[in-house]
Formats: sequence, C-alpha cells, structure tokens
Amino acid sequence: MIRLMKKTFYNEEETKKSLCEFIMQADRLSMYNKCIEFEEKFSKYQGRKYSVLFNSGSSANLALIQGLLHLGILKKGDNVGFSALTWGTNVMPLIQLGLNPIPIDISLKNLNVNSENLLEVLKKEKLKVLFITNLLGFCGDLNKIKEICDKEEIILLEDNCESLGSEFEGIKLGNFSLASTCSFFVGHHLSTIEGGMVCTDSKELCEELLMIRAHGWVRDSSEEVKSELKNKHNIGDFHEAYTFYRAGYNLRPTEITGFIGVEQLKYIEKICQKRQDNFNKYHKCAENNPDFIGLDLSNMNFVSNFAYPIICKDKEILKEYIKKFSNVEIRPIVGGSITKQPFFKEDKYSCPNAEMVHEQGFYIPNNHDLTEDEIKYLLKLMEEIPKN
Repeated sequence: MIRLMKKTFYNEEETKKSLCEFIMQADRLSMYNKCIEFEEKFSKYQGRKYSVLFNSGSSANLALIQGLLHLGILKKGDNVGFSALTWGTNVMPLIQLGLNPIPIDISLKNLNVNSENLLEVLKKEKLKVLFITNLLGFCGDLNKIKEICDKEEIILLEDNCESLGSEFEGIKLGNFSLASTCSFFVGHHLSTIEGGMVCTDSKELCEELLMIRAHGWVRDSSEEVKSELKNKHNIGDFHEAYTFYRAGYNLRPTEITGFIGVEQLKYIEKICQKRQDNFNKYHKCAENNPDFIGLDLSNMNFVSNFAYPIICKDKEILKEYIKKFSNVEIRPIVGGSITKQPFFKEDKYSCPNAEMVHEQGFYIPNNHDLTEDEIKYLLKLMEEIPKN
C-alpha cells in the first residue's frame, strides 16, 4: 500500500533524535523561545514581516477571523466569500463568529477560484472579505483577483495550507493578501505534527493575534501595546498579567512545535522541489489520459504540489479508477465542495464545478519520501483503462 503520508518528518530518524535531545535538555516546553525562533525564520522564508504560530492551521484560521472582528475590519453579519472547494475549518470560523459565508465556485482548469468566478458572485452579493484557498499547490489568477478586491474594497485573505513554496508570477503564494494561513499538520509540506501559522505585514493584526492566541492577555505583546492597554483601562501592576483585554482562546503551540519547525525548515527547499518534480511527472501522464478532465496550470511558475488531483469525466469512470488504485491510499479532493457537507448544506447555493470535483474526483500521494519505483507504479495506474 502506497500511503498519502509515509513518514512524520523529513529526515525522520535524525529529527526524532534531535527532538529527544531537546526535550531532555529543555528547561521549558510550553510556548517560549523556540516558537519565537520558528516565527522569525518562517517570516524570512515566506517573505512576510510577521508570523504568529498556533497549535493548528484550523486555529490560525479562527484567530485570523477573530482578529479582523476586533479591528473592525469585519462586523457580525458581514458577507465573507470563500472557495467552495476547501477544508471545513475555512468556513466553520465564519459561522461560529457570526458572519455570513458565501461559497464561490472554482474553475475546472485549476480547481481554484478565478476572477470570473468572483465576478459572478459580485453580481449578486457584496463581500467584505474574500477568504480564498490556494488548493493543492495551485492558484487562480490572483493578480486579477487582487485587482478586483482592491477596486471593490474587499479584504483578501489566503488559506495557503496546501501550497507552501508554490509561486505565481514569481511571488510565493500566501503573499497576495492582508494575511495568509498555513498548516504544519503531518503530511503537509512542513510537519510539526500539529501546528499552524498566520503571516502578515500588518503589525496591528499581528498584535491582535498574539492576544487572541493566549486568552486575550498581552504577555506576548510589544511593550508599546502593553503600556497603551494598561493605561487605557487603568490596570495596576498587580493585575496586569491576568487582565483579559480581548476575547481570546488558548491556541498556543508548545516548544516542541517550535523546535520541530526550526529543524524542518532547514529542508523546506528540498521538500518543495521534490513535490514539484513529482507533480511534473504526474501532470504529463494525466494530460495523455482522455478519461480525465485536463488541468491547465500554465499560470504557475513553481508548483509545490500537496497531492495530485484526478477528475474523471463521469462517475462510472471514477468507480473504475478507485478499483484500479486499490493498493494506493487515495481520498476525495480535500474537503470536497462545502455545499455538499452536512454542517453547511444549503440549497440556495449552487457551485456546479466544485460539486463535480466532489463527485468525480480523488487525489493520489505526492510526498518527498516517494521512491522512483513508487512513482513509476502510480504513473502506470494513471494510464487510460482499455475500452472493451
């Protein structure tokens, strides 16, 4: 059986040994200096001014939306557009925090929201925020989407959990927006077992996220923010460390998360390059199979692919390929269309392309530990099924 994820970490044995040594020597394992080090180094890698580390990518999404509410960028009842083909915890915070989520259909050519999809929704709905998903290492025409958002005064956010290292027009995905989120769950490009990040160039948003992450306290805030809030609310020295200035959560990571993140970040270029190399082989093979709906990813100049998607031309063909891939761990594409998920399902929304992918698609493994023989086997399975 070829698994979607073969190992917990890149260079797993050495990473585990280093982790054991760190745990034995560390004076503190709750959030501390290693988390800060990971945030700083990840900011440098991503090309953003600030990064805030969380206990998961889902928590990063939740905190980001909460932060926009605190800053007055969003208010209860506002419309927030989101990619219909995505993961549930892109949408759940919108519902939980009293916003109105509006699904936006995707293009079959790259499985992402494109400018034409956004414009169709804007004919009917006014959006305050667009929370777009860069799915599977791909993206839509983010340059045009950003232009539309700027013109219509829509705040653009990116879920970049599956696209770490991918580039569009020479710019890393996750850098087209006010803020982007990333996941470090096992099987993602960079694994810290559990973990997530929000990246932004906004100091104001960063300060909000630091408070939201830890109960609404200011213990991790800048001295400027600590002083400002302390004076504004007339808080004495004795109560300062236990004053809740914001509605917050406990979304803190541990020093274990920070340590692993720093270690794994050493290999991120190799990880992304391997995923791109595998992607190129998969994509060339898929283009020659008439059973599949072809993808056009010519807009990308680097594809750090999360997993390779296959969209069959009908449901019967899908059944045949599911049988054919019986020795491979495959799964529906991400969370499928959110319009089909029980927690969200509403008949008033129609996203036919996302729903087609939901019903006729699956994805196959792409990870940095796949061997050449495994890749050859997968490519063989991707070949057209002979017709009777």
